[in-house]
Amino acid sequence: MSEPIKNRYEFVILFDVENGNPNGDPDAGNMPRLDPESGYGLVTDVCLKRKIRNFVETVKEDAPGYRIYIKDGVPLNRSDAEALAHWDVDEKTIKEAKKKDEHLDEKIRDFMCQQFFDIRTFGAVMTTFVKNNLNCGQVRGPVQLGFARSIDPIIPQEVTITRVAITTEADAEKKGTEMGRKYIVPYALYRCEGYVSANLARKTTGFSQEDLELLWQAILNMFEYDRSAARGKMAVRELIVFKHDSELGNAPAHKLFDLVKVQKKEGVDTPHGYSDYTVAVDESRLPDGVSCTRMG
Repeated sequence: MSEPIKNRYEFVILFDVENGNPNGDPDAGNMPRLDPESGYGLVTDVCLKRKIRNFVETVKEDAPGYRIYIKDGVPLNRSDAEALAHWDVDEKTIKEAKKKDEHLDEKIRDFMCQQFFDIRTFGAVMTTFVKNNLNCGQVRGPVQLGFARSIDPIIPQEVTITRVAITTEADAEKKGTEMGRKYIVPYALYRCEGYVSANLARKTTGFSQEDLELLWQAILNMFEYDRSAARGKMAVRELIVFKHDSELGNAPAHKLFDLVKVQKKEGVDTPHGYSDYTVAVDESRLPDGVSCTRMG
């Protein structure tokens, strides 16, 4: 594997949705997530990381070193067992093996990080190892995302739909259609902030420059290969990356995020598209040792 990254990063993702539900809330009938106090829309970090994982899985097709640990239809214990088999131990013999090899925890952790891109990136809780009291069971990843929040309050719409396919024979004798509903957000622009720790990459997972470039590519294209009618038209409009010239960083993250201003254009009351906003980065106030790159 390549060497771990040597620079700390912060980044801002701007993405929008048109006539879709970016992240349904199962506790609210799959209504778009929102902050009930302010009315601003929310998209969870888990939702966005799922899109990133799906992109990497699509373009890499389980290539060595780029497999996905958290994926549909694959029990986590099955993937955990690969690490145990690699070091010729199992759940019955692992405690005894750990007494003989004090570095077994690190070896198992390193194996999982080398095999799975999402562990190397986001970290993971590997229950097989936690259950067996191995320190490698919880891996803290160098890449962290916050919740995305809409720039303006959203007003979800409930749309009634019909279908001609009837579920049962008995129902077919009584009616010709069935009713349903779906929620959409007519338009909203969301902002998500994230962090990349070179220190954790070096000490824990080995997240490399190649991994970082793949991460940027995945973020910019995370909706392109993961379309659905429910999510409508979604697109990443811009990725703004702050790069520090050191491992631990040269400025607090919040001061860098404050440099990114997203505002409605003058005269726009209700935005209907990305062109109704202006996005500005005050690069004149960048701290020493920090550079800014805009992608998208």
